[in-house]
Amino acid sequence: MPGDRGSGALRLVSVLSAVIGGAPLLGLGLFLWLGSVEIVPLAVADPVGVALWDAAISVAFFLQHSGMVRRGFRVRVERYVDPAVYPALYSIASGIALLLVLVLWQRSSTVVWSVPLPWGLALRAAFVSAVVGFVWGLQALRGFDGFGLRQLRDLVRSRTRPPEGLAIRGPYRWVRHPLYSFVLIMMWACPEATLDRVLLNGLWSLWVIVGAVLEERDLLRDFGDDYARYQDAVPMIVPRTLRPAWSDGIGERNA
Repeated sequence: MPGDRGSGALRLVSVLSAVIGGAPLLGLGLFLWLGSVEIVPLAVADPVGVALWDAAISVAFFLQHSGMVRRGFRVRVERYVDPAVYPALYSIASGIALLLVLVLWQRSSTVVWSVPLPWGLALRAAFVSAVVGFVWGLQALRGFDGFGLRQLRDLVRSRTRPPEGLAIRGPYRWVRHPLYSFVLIMMWACPEATLDRVLLNGLWSLWVIVGAVLEERDLLRDFGDDYARYQDAVPMIVPRTLRPAWSDGIGERNA
């Protein structure tokens, strides 16, 4: 069991993971709802310069976020830190990277579309529905530990949990990655979009899809034939019908 000093350090890491990992996610939600927000204006005036800058900081975030989640990178880091600490470190690093994107994002003055009433309200309703769906998806992953807090608590208490299995619940019966589906809706359900927002929507949508494909490789490696059957029966991001595509109880990752 870790000593008092070690336990205190792990609790500090837990707090940092929850705050630094969580606050920028809320900020991203507000960013998507409000439209493009320029917090720190930089000396980038022309539309091409703004687009290149925003694309560059987006790609930097993609590389950090997707690179650190890959198995090979994690194995290398875990040579130096306890595996139970890595999810919290990942949460902290991702939170810092996302915060930098939000703070350094530059807004374009060019409006690409502006949807009038009542269709604008319909898009707002779609956004709110996607937020509710996202929470539904998180609740369906009953063992979900996005900030690594549970693993840190287990390390402090010297507790070992059995490996998580597969359990399809809620929206996972319609699509394999409903959280990604709802995020895509949130991105595109904007009544008014400037050029930089369209750039964000396009780049981040592509990243979400590529990330889902890469994640599938890890899921297949972890869960084998069960996940392969799930892949065959259930679409990845866009549901085929209003009825659930899966109902026999084997499914998505719990954590």
